[in-house]
Amino acid sequence: MSRSKILMEKYFKQQSFIDSDIGSFNNLVEKEISGIINENKDIEPTIIPQNIDSFKIRFDRIWVTKPEITEADGSKRNIYPAEARLRKITYSAPIFVEVSAHINDVQRESLTTQIGNLPIMLKSNNCHLSKLSREELISKGEDPEDPGGYFIINGTEKVLVHIEDLAPNRVLVEKDTTSPNKFTGKIFSERGSFKIPHTLKKMNDGIFYLSFTRVKKIPIIMVIKALGLLKDEDIMKFISSDKTADEVVINLYEFVTVKAEEEAIDYIARKIGITQTKEIRIERMSEILDKYLLPHLGTEKKDRIYKAYNLCKFLKKYILVSNKELPLDDKDHYMNKKLKLSGDLLSDLLRVNFKVLIGDLLYNFQRIVKRGKFPSIKAIIREKLLTQRIDSAMATGNWVGGRKGISQRIQRLNFLETLSHLQRVVSPLSASQENFEARALHSTHLGRLCPIETPEGTNIGLRKNLSLLTSISGNSSEEEVMKSLSNLGMKTVKL
Repeated sequence: MSRSKILMEKYFKQQSFIDSDIGSFNNLVEKEISGIINENKDIEPTIIPQNIDSFKIRFDRIWVTKPEITEADGSKRNIYPAEARLRKITYSAPIFVEVSAHINDVQRESLTTQIGNLPIMLKSNNCHLSKLSREELISKGEDPEDPGGYFIINGTEKVLVHIEDLAPNRVLVEKDTTSPNKFTGKIFSERGSFKIPHTLKKMNDGIFYLSFTRVKKIPIIMVIKALGLLKDEDIMKFISSDKTADEVVINLYEFVTVKAEEEAIDYIARKIGITQTKEIRIERMSEILDKYLLPHLGTEKKDRIYKAYNLCKFLKKYILVSNKELPLDDKDHYMNKKLKLSGDLLSDLLRVNFKVLIGDLLYNFQRIVKRGKFPSIKAIIREKLLTQRIDSAMATGNWVGGRKGISQRIQRLNFLETLSHLQRVVSPLSASQENFEARALHSTHLGRLCPIETPEGTNIGLRKNLSLLTSISGNSSEEEVMKSLSNLGMKTVKL
């Protein structure tokens, strides 16, 4: 037996095809779900009883247990996948949360309650099958060769297909035939449920314009000044190389009279049509800059200066590419792509539906307060709401963000087809459009995507499959990366 064959056999004995997907789901349960709770930690109702000054509900901790079933007589016991298939029920585990009520900043009520059920991926850490031996799997009615990596919803086996998307928080400069400068700079800034496109273009007047959310075509120099980088000399220092100096000077000269942050913020507010008094204009515009401008860098006032530095870098790259000093970015290069696995997709679903649960909780609380009563937290949390919304999305495949066909019934015609379906990667581009470049085989697909397995016809190149030995890295902690870089001698920019 050749060495390569021995290595391959050893690899597949220790690794599974779908380890990355299972790892993604484990990461959701262990880390992501706590992050979603922290984003919505404190809830403050607008209508509170008259005899108190402040009231807030705080979510302290969240965790997911292992799958169980509640029988008709109210008893609870563990459930295994084989039983869930036969009884046409969902293989899911309860989500518990520790929640407390604070009256006038003093904790009054604290309890642990169930807020819903989360479908559990087979063979993940929260699945009863995860640590079982071959013999134990057979005794539980499972095929020992079955890789797992799918869910059981109302007795039907469902797989969440991987979604291929452009990598967020990465500056891409590409050709644009509609722009006077023939180039467009783009960055998709992603933080939690936000994914905000930012666009940079140079117009005929030589001025660079930035657009994001409702802020359309605002001179980028004014945005940089509004973020606190006011001195023209400092802006020049962060943008300029000898090759870019002339183009930057034109932009700086145009707005040389602006010397204060408030003046720049007010200019942008008036440009986008905020018509109230100056104080309100500045307040509303400051909120837009903090929340929706490059949110991945932070959403606090202290993060503004780092956003200014990053806009300078963005502008510098745009000028160098348009002057042919740097090559154009290739958005089909796999370095500029991100794969959303089961954990990422469920995280999106949970984030949106958790906000719906909070809205419902506030409505129930305020409705009871209006009647002159003071409700307990237990009475206002509807646990079925979250469960129904998650199960509905998993059963129909209709996901948040208007995506369809995310959850699919697993194909069981033969074993290879099942493995193929668990490895599926789908591009969000429309099958009816031509998109020749997106459909073509790219050199960076080598070792990552199978060059052969794609359907004939309208979906060619848009539905792909991972290669046999592909493993997908998860998100790494920014703090750890920054720590390693500072240990290597990196210094943070300070003026």
